[in-house]
Parts: sequence; structure tokens; C-alpha cells
Amino acid sequence: MAKKEFKAESKRLLEMMINSIYTQREIFLRELVSNASDAIDKIYYKALTDDNLVFNKEDYYIKVAADKANRMLTITDTGIGMTQEELENNLGVIAKSGSLAFKNENEAKDGHNIIGQFGVGFYSAFMVADHVTVTSRALGSDEAFRWESGGADGYTIEPAEKDTVGTEIVLKIKENTEEDSYDEFLEEYRLRAVIKKYSDFIRYPIKMDVSGQRPKEGAENEFEEYREEQVVNSMVPIWRKNKDELKDEDYENFYHEKRYGFDKPLKHIHVKADGAVVYNAILFIPENTPFDYYTKEYEKGLELYSNGVLIMDKCGDLLPDYFSFVKGMVDSEDLSLNISREMLQHDRQLTMIAKNIKSKIKSALQSLLKEERENYEKFYQAFGRQLKFGVYNDFGQNKDVLQDLLLFHSSKEKKLVTLDEYVSRMPEDQKYIYYASGESIDRIEKLPQTELVADKGYEILYFTDDVDEFAIKMLMKYKEKEFKSVSSGDLGIESEGEDKAADTEDSGNKELFEAMGKILEGKVKSVKASKRLKSHPVCLSAEGDLSIEMEKILNQMPNNQGIQADKVLEININHDVFQSLKNAQKNDQEKLSLYTNLLYNQALLIEGLPVSDPVEFTNDICKMMV
Repeated sequence: MAKKEFKAESKRLLEMMINSIYTQREIFLRELVSNASDAIDKIYYKALTDDNLVFNKEDYYIKVAADKANRMLTITDTGIGMTQEELENNLGVIAKSGSLAFKNENEAKDGHNIIGQFGVGFYSAFMVADHVTVTSRALGSDEAFRWESGGADGYTIEPAEKDTVGTEIVLKIKENTEEDSYDEFLEEYRLRAVIKKYSDFIRYPIKMDVSGQRPKEGAENEFEEYREEQVVNSMVPIWRKNKDELKDEDYENFYHEKRYGFDKPLKHIHVKADGAVVYNAILFIPENTPFDYYTKEYEKGLELYSNGVLIMDKCGDLLPDYFSFVKGMVDSEDLSLNISREMLQHDRQLTMIAKNIKSKIKSALQSLLKEERENYEKFYQAFGRQLKFGVYNDFGQNKDVLQDLLLFHSSKEKKLVTLDEYVSRMPEDQKYIYYASGESIDRIEKLPQTELVADKGYEILYFTDDVDEFAIKMLMKYKEKEFKSVSSGDLGIESEGEDKAADTEDSGNKELFEAMGKILEGKVKSVKASKRLKSHPVCLSAEGDLSIEMEKILNQMPNNQGIQADKVLEININHDVFQSLKNAQKNDQEKLSLYTNLLYNQALLIEGLPVSDPVEFTNDICKMMV
């Protein structure tokens, strides 16, 4: 029979598929086995509507056989087969799916859904084979036909002999080259590994002739070689197995086989739900942050299956953003294969599953925090920032879900602590949960603003992430205790007598502070006597909701609006510097201006804020030395 050419667009697509579409050659076996499974599914479906057709599952299987001597790999199925016309349409026109057409004509309603796309995946065979032969006999037909192709140059179809219904695909494996070796696809161990990796959940047995050794009968310490046919796939997905028969190692292997990550998961969650919605799920909490996790390119989501058939690689609707680090899969009988991505967002069953999964993840994290603190802290170092973003986002509507999962460094404990641990050890007279913000723990510990709170014996939480203070502002309070920055105008610590003394100092030095405020006009809102400083001469505090640390973060963002916190310059009236200020006010206004600017710039540097005019600042220092 004369060779037929592929259509021009099909020829180009075939060349692309062979050379570039698939990055891993081993994928060809998954494609061919999936097609074979689809072919058996089609018979099963026909049996549901045809009383003359009985589907006996034991009669259906897929067979993979390698002939190393002749470099032949054969994949055989007992499925529905193809007519001459179907061979022409499905294999002669690349990207036309016979399974897709069958699915559109026959909507399966019992879980044996046809999702394969016989045609595109089939041509991945040419990555490892230089010649492919397909011999097929369709159900209900006495005729068989053979399709053959050596690649992009075209194909032939001619009558053939085949005793049974089904399809046999023979691949002539390519010879090795200096760059590539193809021998692996003729090795039994390699074929078994690829089947296990990609096709373990195919619902029909995948058989292979397997070699082995066994004790020789009647001979002690002697062994004989043998070959026997074995089923090499489990057919039962791990998520449908009983938890009792699974070990941690099984879950870890599944994690790596599915390529959820290269790390070892810190915790797995195996869910079998049989309530209002029926589903199985295996979820993992990773140990390490994916390289692109905190980028726009990262795509959250769980694999979504319906009756063991993959519908979506990443179903983002199953995870809230704040748990986007979770990896895994969900398999539900209640989801229709016809659900589109848009419809999934509004599907009631999916919404119920997502709500349940959110609860399971939170419980697992709480358990990790309570029972495996070291592992939880590993997780938190990687993903704690995302939890804090979750508190801040959506106007704080998720704060109740997340607040007990947050950790912050403690000034007393010198380690990460929960908000509950902080509150549980607060002295009776302590009104607020105190925190300090800065670029690092070391810098925060040196902040002058922490002196009064620390002297009172109160614990301080250190905020070093740029999102920390924004999240806490959204949280507002924890167990009825409000959060208070050590840099806020009113610390709520001073006694009534101390307040009056400070007010007296302010009024007694009103003229000095007003003069200093005029010198710093536009830079600070006011200058006043400090209630918080003990040994340091000066610091900045902020009035209002916007703190100095928040100002720094906002002004680092693109298109910032030059947002400024309402700063107050606080002077320690018990420091020697204060007496120098008073003397300068009486005797030398120029020196008062010099001292004021130096103290202001000193306060900026303490806060990690830039000095507006470094040259002027260094000149002022030189003036002091003359």
C-alpha cells in the first residue's frame, strides 16, 4: 500500500513533539499505557448500555514486553480496538483525539470517564523509536488493520491478521548514539520503574514477564533462573489504601514520586471523608521553601482527581492563599469530569472540600506546633511569612484562623514564642503586649525605646519581617490584650505621679522644646521630655497608627508616595546632653541649632532611617570637635 503523508500541520507538530515538547523520554510509556487503559474503559462503558456485551474485568489487561535481541518493545491491550477509519482519523491526524470524541458522544456517569487523548501522546513513542507498528482489531469486527510509520515521512495502513480484539503497538527502539543511549527502554527493571512511577494507579493490571531466581528443587544452596508473568502496578492508589497498612516511608515515596518537592515533608495528612461530601486526600507540609515561592510565578494548588483520574494539575480553589505552601492531591467521586476551571470556583462540593481541607491543615499545624516544636519552627522559618500575610490580607478576615500559629522572637526567652505563651506569663499589672520593630534582633535589642519596658520586667516581641507590624495592626488584640509598640507615644506604663512629673518637665522646658521644634520644622511634629529613656540621650517615637518602621517599609515600595509617620523627638532630661541644650538656649542660639540637628540625625540613625544631608551632618560633627 502506498505511503500516506501526514497533513502539513500534523507533520510540523510531530517534528516538534519528537524534538522538544517532552523533556523526559520515559514519558512515552505513560502515554501508551494510558491510551491502552482508555481503550479498555471504552468497552466497560459500552457494556453498560449493551445487554449483549458482558464486561468481565479479569479478561482485561495491558501487557508490556521487551525483546532486547531485536530491540523491540511491545505494548498490548485487550481494549476496544480501532477500525481502519479510526486508525486513519486517530493516528493519521495528530492532535485529533479518539478518546475525546468518544467522551463527547458518550457521557460516562459511573467514574469510568474517558480522558485520554489518543493521538498526541501516542506520538511521544517516536522519541525512543524510529519505527512504530500498530495492529488493531475493533470490537465487533472480524477484520484487523496495521498502521506503520517511520516518523514524519508518513504512514501506511493495510489489512492484517489478529486473533483477538484489542491493539498491539510495537516500537523499534532506536540504536544508541554518542549522545544518547536507548537501551534503558529494553531493560526490565527500567520499564517496571517507569510503570510504577507514572501508571501505578491505572485500574487494570499491567503485566510483564519478570525474571528472577529461586532455590533449585532438590539441590541445596543452588538457584535457578526463571521468568513468570507478574502484575507490576498496584491498581489501588495510595490514597485509597487503609492508613494502617501505610508507613511514613510510603508517604515520603509518594511525595517524591509525584514531584511535590525535593525535600522531605515535615508532616503528611491522610484524609478519608465520608460525610456530606466524599473524598480522599493526601496533603504534605514541606520543610523547605520552593525557589519561586515568594514570586508571582508560583502557582498554588492541589492535584484534583475524580475516581483516580487526574482532572487538574493545580486546583487553586482547594487552598486558601495563606496555606498555599501545602502540596498534595484530592480525589472525589462527587466531582463531574465535565466541570470547567471556571465552574470549579462555584461548585458546592468543591467549596465544602476546600473548607474541610483548610480545617485539616490548621489542625495538623497546631499538632506540629504542640508535639514537634523543632519541626514546626523549621516550617515557620520557611513559611511563617505567608501566615502573617494571611493575617494582613483580606482586611484581617482570616486572623482568627491564623493567630495561634504565629511565632515571634522573645526578648526574655531568646527564642520564638507563640502569642498564647506570651500572654500566659504576663504579670498582672501588664496592660499590653509589647513589641519592637527593626531590621534584626541585634538592632532591636539596642533600641533606646526598649529601656523602660525592659526595666519593668515586661517581655518584648521582636518584629523583624516587613509584614509583622502590618499583620499585628490588623490583629489589633489577642485574648483581649492590645498590642503596643515600644515606640508609641503612650506606653501605658507610667504611674500617675510619673505622668505629672513628665508633664511638669515639659511645661518647665516649654520654651526650649518649642525652639528645638522650630529648628526641626517639617521633620518632627514636636519635641518633648521622654518618659521612656533611661541611659540614652534621644530617640524618636511616633503618634498615630503609622509607625516609623511602617514608614520605612512603605517607602521602599515602588511608586511610594513619600508617606511619613508623625515623629516626635524625645529628649532624656536626666542625661548630660540636656544640660548642654539648656546652656545653649541661654547663651548661643547657633549652638542650640547645631545640637538639635545632631540629636535629630542621631535619632534617625538609631532608627535605621537615612540622614537627609550626610555632608551637613559630618560638618556638624567637625564643628563639635573644634
